[in-house]
Amino acid sequence: MLRPRRRGIASVNAEVRDGIVPAAGSIAKTRDLGPAESGANYRLVALIIASALFMEFVDATVLATALPTMARDFSVRPQEMSVALTSYLLALAVFIPASGSLADRFGSRTVFRAAIVLFVLGSLACGQSRSLEMMVASRFVQGIGGAMMIPVGRLVLLRSVAKQDMVNAMSWLLVPALIGPIVGPPLGGFIVTYLDWRWIFYINLPMGMLGFWLTSRYIANIREDEPGRFDTLGFILSGISLGCLLFGFEMVSRPGEGAIAAGLIAVGVVAGFFYILHARRHEGSILDLALLKDDTFRLSVIAGSITRITQGAQPFLLPLMMQVGFGFSAARSGTITVATAIGSLAMKSFAPRLLRRFGFRRALIWNGVIATAGYAICGLFRPSWPVWTMFCVLALSGFFMSFQFTAYNTIAYDGVDKRHMSSATAFYSTFQQLMLSLGICVAAIALHLAMLASGNETPSLGDFSAAFWVVTSISLTATLWNLRFAPEAGGEISGHVQSEPDGETKREPA
Repeated sequence: MLRPRRRGIASVNAEVRDGIVPAAGSIAKTRDLGPAESGANYRLVALIIASALFMEFVDATVLATALPTMARDFSVRPQEMSVALTSYLLALAVFIPASGSLADRFGSRTVFRAAIVLFVLGSLACGQSRSLEMMVASRFVQGIGGAMMIPVGRLVLLRSVAKQDMVNAMSWLLVPALIGPIVGPPLGGFIVTYLDWRWIFYINLPMGMLGFWLTSRYIANIREDEPGRFDTLGFILSGISLGCLLFGFEMVSRPGEGAIAAGLIAVGVVAGFFYILHARRHEGSILDLALLKDDTFRLSVIAGSITRITQGAQPFLLPLMMQVGFGFSAARSGTITVATAIGSLAMKSFAPRLLRRFGFRRALIWNGVIATAGYAICGLFRPSWPVWTMFCVLALSGFFMSFQFTAYNTIAYDGVDKRHMSSATAFYSTFQQLMLSLGICVAAIALHLAMLASGNETPSLGDFSAAFWVVTSISLTATLWNLRFAPEAGGEISGHVQSEPDGETKREPA
């Protein structure tokens, strides 16, 4: 009897983190080989890593709720605060591919501690920010720490835990990760409403200091004897390209910044072109473009990227609409927007059965349409709607969108052999961050254009509706790519039984 192939930690990490907060994935270039026997403290090691994940998740989800209040303090328009989210995601996209090589060269404990220090220092600087520019720079520092924290944490786990104990260790790791997005929005709403938004960042300080001490005491500093050569030129070119493109698109939504935006986009395109030339000639490039030759991986990257436009925009648009458009308090907004995280968590137990029943291709096609339509309904929200109705719509949207990303994050690696798994997860994780960031940029641009069309100085409910429908319309085009998946794609993973034309059934080939 054919059994569904068990997913690796790479896909699990990605599915837990996707959409609600940035996904880090697994990017190590080292082999996934743990010890023959786990140490006595392996559960504590998993819990230390989980605490870092929890800290990062809570920080990301708390911030979205606080953006309108921060905008008032910085004397900027609320939609201009989108750059505070994209700067963090950009840092993740740029530095995630480098973190595995750094851990191989300097040791996993050294890099993990450095990541915690950077995240804490960035949090402190965010709390002390007196302008949007300082906030953006501080969030970028935070993002560098976050980019290294979770991927290197995964390395620590793989190197510290024997295979027979991995499921137990993963349960310790994933529970705080699942709780973080649920705690974040209401916690952020409470802090902004009853305290000061700066405490959103200050709460990271004691947790980070405790994590640093525990890491120093209980995590070994394992490194590779012969670390591979780091692709310095590829790192520089890809960083310039991603940074310029993302900030260029971000500035399109700002009045009077058109020339600067065009210049940044042009530099990003040129740097991207030179990176492509470099990657074709350089073996072991930081982002391996040869992976796109695999049809399943390529389609998952493209369709998943388009879908992430909506998922990136949603945490930005929803709190703004509820606080600026509806006049809700941050606390009330947070208790409603948490519904997406609850829906996402509820989905986890259904995904294997649904994929086994329908297969990846059919599930991605039809569920993608349903999930996107769910977020399009958010454009119809009005203050007169009952809170429970909005909560249910968001919970169902989170459920279906989380299933969509679970499917993408799993099937992506179906045709990737173990030798290229690290490169594949680096590539995939980078595009996760990039497209979530682009989703925020697209939402900000759509909101700005809607305001121009309606002649509004501050966004109206109609402007928010237009922005929601623009981003969901873009994500709906992922259906065209989902249709290109082979009917048997991922059959070994899902255990899906396909019907023959004559009514008989057959197992998908192993």
